[in-house]
Amino acid sequence: MDVLLVLAVDVSRSVDEDEARLQREGYRSAVSDPRVVEVIRRGMIGAVGLAYVEWAGFEYQRLVLPWTRIGSMAEADAWSSALSEAPRNSLSWTSISGAIDFSRRVMAEAPFEGTRRVIDVSGDGVNNSGRPADAARDEAVAEGMVINGLPIVNDRPTFGRMPAIPLDQYYQENVIGGDGAFLIVAEDFEAFGTAVRRKLIREIA
Repeated sequence: MDVLLVLAVDVSRSVDEDEARLQREGYRSAVSDPRVVEVIRRGMIGAVGLAYVEWAGFEYQRLVLPWTRIGSMAEADAWSSALSEAPRNSLSWTSISGAIDFSRRVMAEAPFEGTRRVIDVSGDGVNNSGRPADAARDEAVAEGMVINGLPIVNDRPTFGRMPAIPLDQYYQENVIGGDGAFLIVAEDFEAFGTAVRRKLIREIA
């Protein structure tokens, strides 16, 4: 595979029902976007491996869609349909470190070889559960993975408190890492789908 990509998506309580739907719709429409599929097909191998994870506090991570090969429009559409039918939970707290640690295990169990291994973390809050996010990040990077970030910058406080530093700055300093790591900010949940598409094209290309 040109890239093995774990999509790790925040379903903590700060993400309400509408926002969770917008997140899923964002991933569904991005993966099945003809522009994204075209970029996939132009790769050396012409296919990527995708795994879709949802996470909240450090005790909750779930592999929603297992490793799937995406190398054609039909495979992208099938993946998009499967995601629309998967059940969804919402739990308290935000453990980015737990999401990264779980994604590393998912990566280790991938049935494909990948020329690059990328974990894609999206969320709307800072780590407030489990060990520090940068510790998990550093271990993943040491294993040769890249972590990219998609912080969702809405103006609602988490549990009544505004974070000490802006979320995009927090992701820059504590979440992303590895060769060529980057973040793309979604200004709010409505802008999420566009941000996901831009991010996938950049990750795959």
